[in-house]
Amino acid sequence: MLMSLFSSIAWGVAPIFGWLGLRHVGLLQGMAIRTAVTAAFVFGTLFAAGARGVLSSASPKDFLFIALESLLATFAGDLAYYAALKYGGAATTASILAVSPVVTLWLAVVLLRERVSTIQIVGTAFIFVGLLLVAGNPFHS
Repeated sequence: MLMSLFSSIAWGVAPIFGWLGLRHVGLLQGMAIRTAVTAAFVFGTLFAAGARGVLSSASPKDFLFIALESLLATFAGDLAYYAALKYGGAATTASILAVSPVVTLWLAVVLLRERVSTIQIVGTAFIFVGLLLVAGNPFHS
């Protein structure tokens, strides 16, 4: 739970820096910088922890699933996120991005056959209603 909260704070702060950085940088250049910095931190941490050969320890099936997640989240998702951030602004982009738990919950139920609680369903319904409010912007004249 604590790590989820930390992740939410990090993802809440990150668009501010992303928007500032993308003002004079193209989308792919921004992604390249972000990816290079992330890779340096990930591999630096692995090296410091003495975890050599970590990529070869994943099975081909695990590697495939993580590769697909990477293509969707890190490439396609981040490219769309950077475009939305650059041309739409940080607040609106982050608000619309917050609908991702609705998609995840639905897919987890349908594809993974996960059980969800009433509280999870109500919470994701609130997220969806929030998206409609932000997208429709009914309070802005």
